[in-house]
Amino acid sequence: MNILNTVKIEFPAQSINESFSRGVIAMFVAQLDPTVDEVSDIKTAVSEAVTNAIVHGYDERGEGKTIVIEATLYPDHINIKVTDTGKGIKDINMAMQPFNTTKPSEERSGMGFTVMQSFMDNLEVKSQIGKGTTIIMRKAVGG
Repeated sequence: MNILNTVKIEFPAQSINESFSRGVIAMFVAQLDPTVDEVSDIKTAVSEAVTNAIVHGYDERGEGKTIVIEATLYPDHINIKVTDTGKGIKDINMAMQPFNTTKPSEERSGMGFTVMQSFMDNLEVKSQIGKGTTIIMRKAVGG
């Protein structure tokens, strides 16, 4: 399939950069003339992925750590990959269950992956203990 454009950004794993990442990806996908709902869905999913990396991957101790987002535009969809080099996920299937959280004492809802799944057309999670996690999402745009 024809790749229209790609972008790769790397930024410090700090909560302040969650809104930055949402904005960058929203501006990038604008090339496909998405609907307001499509942009909102993409921004929400990216926000959840970045927040998961900071909160769970790095235990909110992201000083000196980074998150990488790679996005690829195709004529009818966007692929987004969010990668951290944090602690990794021991059991991906359990982590993806609604209301499952590694931070129950911090009022975390455990809905991050559920939100990503509901707002994107496809979600894949790859992780290795001690090496980090990559979240790969796909969303049809336009058409």
